[in-house]
Amino acid sequence: MILAALLTTLTIGLWATGRLPEYLTALIFFALAMIFGVAPAATVFSGFASSAFWLVLSGFVLGIAIRKTGLAARAARTLTARLSGSHPHLVAGVVLLTYALAFVMPSNMGRIAVLMPIVLAVADRAGLPPGSRGRIGLALAVGFGTFMLSVSILPANVPNLVLAGSIETNFGIRLTYLPYLLLHAPVLGLLKGVALVGCLCLLFPDRLQPMPPAEAAGQLTADEKRLTLLLGITLLLWLTDSVHGISPAWVGLASACVCLLPRIGFVTHEEFGAQVNFRTCIYIAGILGMAAVVSRSGLGEVVGHGLVSVTPFRPGAPFQNFAGLVGISTLLNFVVTSNGVPALFTPLAGALATASGLPLATVLMVQVIGFSTPLLPYQAAPIVVALQLGGVSAGSATRLSLLLAAITLLVLVPLDYLWFAVLGRL
Repeated sequence: MILAALLTTLTIGLWATGRLPEYLTALIFFALAMIFGVAPAATVFSGFASSAFWLVLSGFVLGIAIRKTGLAARAARTLTARLSGSHPHLVAGVVLLTYALAFVMPSNMGRIAVLMPIVLAVADRAGLPPGSRGRIGLALAVGFGTFMLSVSILPANVPNLVLAGSIETNFGIRLTYLPYLLLHAPVLGLLKGVALVGCLCLLFPDRLQPMPPAEAAGQLTADEKRLTLLLGITLLLWLTDSVHGISPAWVGLASACVCLLPRIGFVTHEEFGAQVNFRTCIYIAGILGMAAVVSRSGLGEVVGHGLVSVTPFRPGAPFQNFAGLVGISTLLNFVVTSNGVPALFTPLAGALATASGLPLATVLMVQVIGFSTPLLPYQAAPIVVALQLGGVSAGSATRLSLLLAAITLLVLVPLDYLWFAVLGRL
């Protein structure tokens, strides 16, 4: 347990400070865990056997195909061209677009890479020059909308995949698409989207100039039609996974294989090698492996009892206990960032469920509220990437993240508690 604690502290510290690339930290974790015999190889490398690892990999392939065929750019141009009546209208349209794309494009980074150039081009056409409040607001709408709202869709971002893999590894529970969506979409998807639009319009108001008419998009190409069909089948299988019993990871992997087939697919082997972010895949495997080591060594139970001792859980006070769990997962963002919260929180869920008196399944799901609420921009890597691509300062993003966090904790958490109660989760 001591070795596991030292290795976990080192790994989390390197991930939190960013002193080394995330994938290199993961490789160091694998090496040290095996050299010092912290856990068996099956535990250390269990992340590679997790569905989360394969869903991340397949998400990169699908993202390449969507960008390469021009399908994402076409969809984004078509939607944004209809949302130029006013600045609030445009902001709401961009936020809605980030949420809509999350249903068909699993990679946060991929969606930001596709959307940011398009949204900045729309800002140019609307008379919002670099540095203007309106342009900053649109860039932040891409970053925050892409990350925050996608947590309500199971295969749509990295923390969700880490969550699914950690729960499967530690408790043998497999999350399914539709129940997860029903639990989180109303508050963390729709209402948080409304809050995001309101905050952006309040902090970064601006006026638009009349936009010139958009160029005709033309008919879908053959590749776009085939990819649309493939994505439709993939989404249908994701939505019905509780019926057919096939994990979203294996559906995504099969779709990725179709995209990679010679003459039939859309992605060449050169593009697969050059554009798939294998570093992120290794990072995901490292996070899941660390979670498994924490659980197997008993370290998770020890830390869980420590958290229980300082958290004001009280018998017969379910809302207070619900809020306490949200607070724990939110504060963990400071240490391990959003990607690492599920890896650290999930092994503690058993002890936290006992202390709070809430069902284990509820405790596991409450953490989604916390890791989707970064208090500072660095706690969510997609937001940091969006700031870089959009030319936005960290100060502007910090103001937005703090305001959104306050609204989430004061307004959305009580509403989420009521929604959990309506669904019989308390």
